[in-house]
Amino acid sequence: MIKTGLLITALWALAACNSALANDIYKWTDADGNVHYGDTPSGVQSERLTIASKRTDPAKVQAMVDARSQAEVAEAEAAAAAAAEGPSEEELQAEAREREQKCAILRERLLKFINSRRLYREDDAGERTYLDDSQIMAARDRVEKQISDNCGS
Repeated sequence: MIKTGLLITALWALAACNSALANDIYKWTDADGNVHYGDTPSGVQSERLTIASKRTDPAKVQAMVDARSQAEVAEAEAAAAAAAEGPSEEELQAEAREREQKCAILRERLLKFINSRRLYREDDAGERTYLDDSQIMAARDRVEKQISDNCGS
């Protein structure tokens, strides 16, 4: 008796699923211009849509995932190999140009510290705060250290 009831319930569920899958889908536009989709047409202007679906092949999906992951691994290995080779000639030249520009700025700053009679900094209010001799010497030492570290001379 219980098995029969279970069988009948299963058949009803299967029929309900089958009918839900077999229903048509309609598209219509309401009075406000909004587009609606549903399984029951509502209004005079409803249009029946043809929707085709097919089962997904798990083996094909897995093959696509495997191919994508292999491509990512190959890409990562190529990037690692390029990084291991070191920078290109163009990158080295660009780096050398930047270093020369920085050195020129630092040397100009050092000349200003050496040749200027009075040096100042502007505070937060925009007022000039003049440096005393010890501050000038400390700033000069910092710039000389930056030149020796970055410019090699």
